[in-house]
Amino acid sequence: MPEMDIGLIGLAVMGENLVLNMESKGFSVAVFNRTVSKVDNFIQGRAKDKNIVGCHSIEELAANLKRPRKVMLLVKAGAAVDAFIEKLIPVLEEGDIIIDGGNSHFPDTIRRAELVESKGLLYIGTGVSGGEEGALLGPSMMPGGSPEAWPHVKEIFQATCAQTDAGEPCCDWVGEGGAGHFVKMVHNGIEYGDMQMICETYMLMKQGLGMSNEEMHAVLTEWNEGELDSYLIEITRDILGYKDEDGNAVIDLILDTAGQKGTGKWTAIAALDQGQPLTLIGEAVFARCLSALKDERVSASGVLKGDVETFDGDKKAFVDDLRKALYASKIVSYAQGYQLMRSAAQEYGWNLNYGGIALMWRGGCIIRSVFLGKIKEAFDQNPELVNLLLDPFFSEAVAGVQKAWRNVVTTAVRLGIPVPAISSALTYFDGYRNDRLPANLLQAQRDYFGAHTYERVDKPRGEWFHTNWTGRGGTTSASTYIA
Repeated sequence: MPEMDIGLIGLAVMGENLVLNMESKGFSVAVFNRTVSKVDNFIQGRAKDKNIVGCHSIEELAANLKRPRKVMLLVKAGAAVDAFIEKLIPVLEEGDIIIDGGNSHFPDTIRRAELVESKGLLYIGTGVSGGEEGALLGPSMMPGGSPEAWPHVKEIFQATCAQTDAGEPCCDWVGEGGAGHFVKMVHNGIEYGDMQMICETYMLMKQGLGMSNEEMHAVLTEWNEGELDSYLIEITRDILGYKDEDGNAVIDLILDTAGQKGTGKWTAIAALDQGQPLTLIGEAVFARCLSALKDERVSASGVLKGDVETFDGDKKAFVDDLRKALYASKIVSYAQGYQLMRSAAQEYGWNLNYGGIALMWRGGCIIRSVFLGKIKEAFDQNPELVNLLLDPFFSEAVAGVQKAWRNVVTTAVRLGIPVPAISSALTYFDGYRNDRLPANLLQAQRDYFGAHTYERVDKPRGEWFHTNWTGRGGTTSASTYIA
C-alpha cells in the first residue's frame, strides 16, 4: 500500500536539501532523478536510514505515493519541466497534484496549469527562495496555481518553510495560475536591486573614500544592527571580512563581471509589458550587462578620461549618508516591485495578499530583512495602499533621509563613480512626487509628427485633441492613444 507523503523529482543541490528538510519535519518522501545513479548515491549517502525511498522510474515513484499524489519537480526551468509533466500525466489520476518548485517564467506556469487541469489533475507553481541553506533549513515558498491543491500541500509546505521569530510560516497561498511564480520573479528582481545598491555603496566607500575591507566590514556590522538588518547586508559583511589560507582578501581577487540567470530581466520585461516604472531593478539588470563588457571597459579606461574630483569631506558623516541613501533607495525598490505586482494582479485576476507576501519574504529567502515587517504593517493597515511611499511610516522615513540621499548622488557624480540604482531611485522619487512632468511637451511632439492627439488640462480626462501644427497636416488624427 502506498505510504509516502510526497514525491520529488530532481536531486540537484536544491532537491536533495529540500527532501532532507521535509523528512526532518516528519514527512516521508519518494525521490526520482533522470540519472538514476544519483538516486542510489543519495539513498546510500545523505538519505541513509531516513524515511526516504529511492525510485528508478516515474511509474515506481507514482506507485509509492499516498493519494492524492503530490509530485514536486525541482529541475531546470524550461523544456525539462514540460518533459516531466508529459511523463507524469499518464501515470497520475484525477485529483493528483504536480508541483513545479523551480524558477519557471510565470507565463509558462499559466500555460502548464491550464494543460494539467484539462487532464483532471491539479497544478502548483511555487517560487522557492533561500538557496542551498534555505532548502535544507527552511526556505521562503510562494505557491500559486490550482486553489483546490493548496489544502493538500499546506501542511507540508508550511512545516518545511522558514518561520518568523513569532513562529509564522513564510509560506501561504499566493493566487491562481502563475501568481506564485510571478511573486517569486518580483522577489528576484528586488534581490537584483538590493545587491546592486549594496555594490554601489561598496564602490563609493572603497574607491571614493579609500576605505579598507576591514573598515567596510566594521561599517556593515554596525548597519546590520539597525534598519538595514538583512541577509544581504549580513553576507556582504562576512565577504568583506573573509581571507583565504594565504591571508588574501578573496573579494579583491574576484573578477568584476556579474552573471545572471534571467529572473531580473524577466521582472524588467514584465514591468515594460505592464507599463510600470520599475526603474531601479531595470538599472540593476543593465549594471550586470555593463559589468560583463569587461574587455571593452578595460580598453575604454585607457581612452575615456573622467573630469572628476577627489573626496575631501567628512568621511564618517558621508558613510552615515550612505546608510540613509541605501535605506531610502531600498524603500523605492520595494515600492516599485509592489506596484508591478498590483498591476499584474489586476490584469490576471489574482487576489494577492500584499502583507502576506511581505511575511513570506520575512524569513528564509535572499531578501529577508527586518524592513519587511514594516511593509506587512503598511498593508495590514491599508490593504488598498497604491504605493508604499504613501504609507505614513515610509513617507516619513524617506523625508528624514532625503538630504543625505541627494548628497550621496551628487557626490557620486562629482567623483565619477556610477550609482545607477541609487540615482534612479531618487529620480523616481522626484518624478512620483511631482504633480507636473514634462510629458505635455512629449505629447505635443507626438501629436506634431504623428497626429497622436493629447488631452487638455482645461477639459475632462478622456477627451482627445489634435493640433494642425504646420498648417499642412489637416484634421485627421491617429485612432489609438495609450496613456
